[in-house]
Amino acid sequence: MIRLTVLYNLPPGSDEDAFLRWRLTDHQAANAGIEGVIRTDFARLERRFPADLPLPYRFMTTADWPDRESFEKGFYDPQVQADLTENLTKIADPLFLISEILTETRND
Repeated sequence: MIRLTVLYNLPPGSDEDAFLRWRLTDHQAANAGIEGVIRTDFARLERRFPADLPLPYRFMTTADWPDRESFEKGFYDPQVQADLTENLTKIADPLFLISEILTETRND
C-alpha cells in the first residue's frame, strides 16, 4: 500500500473555521474521488511528544492507494495536479511524504 501524508499549516491571517468547512466537505470528497484512493483522512494536530517541543504543523491529510502503480496513475493525473496547485494557495509550509506500508505475513 502507498500512503501520501501531507503535513501543513494555514497562511497567517487565515480563517480556520472557513478552511475546515471547505476541507471537511468539498475537499474531502475530491480527495476520496481521486482514482485508486482506498482511504483518506484529515486531522487537526493537537500536541506533540515530548510536550515541551513546539508543534511544527497544525493539519495532516493522508490518502492510501493499494499499490505504487495506482498511486502514480491517480496522484500524477494532470487534473489532480492542477487542482493541487490551486489548493496549495490555501495552505502554508506543506510537507509531502510518500511511504510504502510494509506488513509482515505469518505462515503458521
